[in-house]
Amino acid sequence: MLAITLPDGSLRSFDHPVSVAEVAASIGAGLAKAALAGKVNGQLVDTSYVLNQDSHLAIITAKDPEGVDVIRHSSAHLMAQAVKQLFPEVQVTIGPTIENGFYYDFASPQPFTPEDLAAIDERMQDLIRQDIPVERSTMSREAAVSFFKNMGELYKAEIIESIPAGEVLSLYRQGDFIDLCRGPHVPSTGKIPAVKVMKAAGAYWRGDAKNAMLQRVYGTAWANKKDLQAYLTFLEEAEKRDHRKIGRQLDLFHLQDEAPGQVFWHEKGWTIYQAIEQYMRKNLRARAYKEIKTPQLVDFSLWERSGHAGKYRENMFVVDVEERSFAMKPMNCPCHIQVYNQGLKSYRDLPLRLAEFGSCHRNEFSGALHGLMRVRGFVQDDAHIFCTEEQIQNEVVSFIDFLHDVYNDFGFSDVIYKLSTRPEQRVGSDEVWDKAEKALADALDAKGLPWEEQPGEGAFYGPKIEFTLKDCLGRHWQLGTIQVDFSMPARLDAQYVAEDGSRKVPVMLHRAILGSFERFIGILIEHYEGKFPVWLAPVQVAVLNITDNQADFVKTVEKQLRDQGIRAVADLRNEKIGFKIREHTMQRIPYLLVIGDREVETQSVAVRTRSGKDLGVMPVSAIQQKLLTEIANHSTIDLEE
Repeated sequence: MLAITLPDGSLRSFDHPVSVAEVAASIGAGLAKAALAGKVNGQLVDTSYVLNQDSHLAIITAKDPEGVDVIRHSSAHLMAQAVKQLFPEVQVTIGPTIENGFYYDFASPQPFTPEDLAAIDERMQDLIRQDIPVERSTMSREAAVSFFKNMGELYKAEIIESIPAGEVLSLYRQGDFIDLCRGPHVPSTGKIPAVKVMKAAGAYWRGDAKNAMLQRVYGTAWANKKDLQAYLTFLEEAEKRDHRKIGRQLDLFHLQDEAPGQVFWHEKGWTIYQAIEQYMRKNLRARAYKEIKTPQLVDFSLWERSGHAGKYRENMFVVDVEERSFAMKPMNCPCHIQVYNQGLKSYRDLPLRLAEFGSCHRNEFSGALHGLMRVRGFVQDDAHIFCTEEQIQNEVVSFIDFLHDVYNDFGFSDVIYKLSTRPEQRVGSDEVWDKAEKALADALDAKGLPWEEQPGEGAFYGPKIEFTLKDCLGRHWQLGTIQVDFSMPARLDAQYVAEDGSRKVPVMLHRAILGSFERFIGILIEHYEGKFPVWLAPVQVAVLNITDNQADFVKTVEKQLRDQGIRAVADLRNEKIGFKIREHTMQRIPYLLVIGDREVETQSVAVRTRSGKDLGVMPVSAIQQKLLTEIANHSTIDLEE
């Protein structure tokens, strides 16, 4: 008898070899209908897979994460089938799954138009309705090369030729389409419940710019139509919040081809930038950081000594001046050690915390640049803590407190914590790594924080904690980090005099909270949809007159607010008050103060929020105090609530 153990521990017995689909049917008709794949002894397989010995089996459905991945994998083949039917001259290349969907690269003589994508999507839906069986077969590597060459699929043949000789390959056929794939796949096209073609973009064959340009078509697939619609709604909301679009609407910044990957800050955007910098500077001083400033252009030899030249050379901007090579600094740490090295330090000087709003440059590929989120020139809220090994845990605990205070003030309370531990290639003894990893883990535990380990993901010089926050759409943004470095201080001759008089190398903690100002501001724009909290808003209040009779009082109120450090503007244009209110509301100004004859008489203002809420008439002193309180408290309460 054949014994099949199910996830709940129950057994199913058979007197003959049995497929995954047959086991599912023996359990129930509903499960048989829902089955997409199986997991046999931990290995994903097709429902047609035959078990001929005692095994552990889980039936995979769309409710399982693995099931959704099978749906997406199968959807890539479905897309390729639709494309081949509509455009027979196109060649297929590769089609992997990605987060939330899949893509397939096609060698097409013409770019796909929006109308083409709509036709592909419609054909995919038709193939789903046909419920075409998906069948697995095998073929030798050599036979597969000939097979696909004869089909005119030269890219596919090239992929197979890169596979070692003698390998047996699996292929999947659905109707008139066949493709090379490891699998598993859904039993039939009708098992794909919710799929949609999204967009097309260019992509080089094998990711090499020297190769042919292909057409990459993206799609998304989900366990059901409800999840698909939720995702499409999410994308619509994300599009509304695109920081590049809002940046133009609110006149915050712009980018242009003459300076790729570098930001032209406009007055309002620079106001936000400065508000963040001043906020961070105040908090750094309160926590005994010493702010410094280091050069941007540094002799290349320093980067060779620090180890960066060997690892980051292709991402560095290098210039030759008077027969010397210099590099624009891609990070600040080697320069901070130069400041530390000025004058012999004692153990009594540690921990020493050096902070810099450091301007850095990295030679990112032009195709990777993305608004404020990925730039070539950026400023980090960078700091390095020089300390003893015994001080690591306390410094990390203190940093976590600092980070939480900052994130809370910016309106982020949902943080994910990950501890990245030693990689195979590393410097330093296991004993030192043990101590550093334990210090980071103990710091997280001391704060009562849930965390997960990322084995082998630490830097070569030490372990690190990564801090990832969630925005209002649930998107994850990895921002903060604290890294333990045993290597660079020694490479750059950093020392301190220990209590016993000996010379020791300090530990260096690399730490950042915001990451780069540019990316963080991009995240803020999208998180708040440009409706910044009062303390961050580039214009905090607009004072509007109804007729020219109130012009003098409007100027007086504006000056009174500005004298208190409130960012106020007066709108004295000869326009209807409704027009002014709409315009300033579209500019997301938090408060609008409307002044008519009655307000002049009573020395008051009618207060509205950008959401249209009427807060009534109040004395100027009252709204002034309200603004000052919200600014001082870094309030992130949505004025629309």
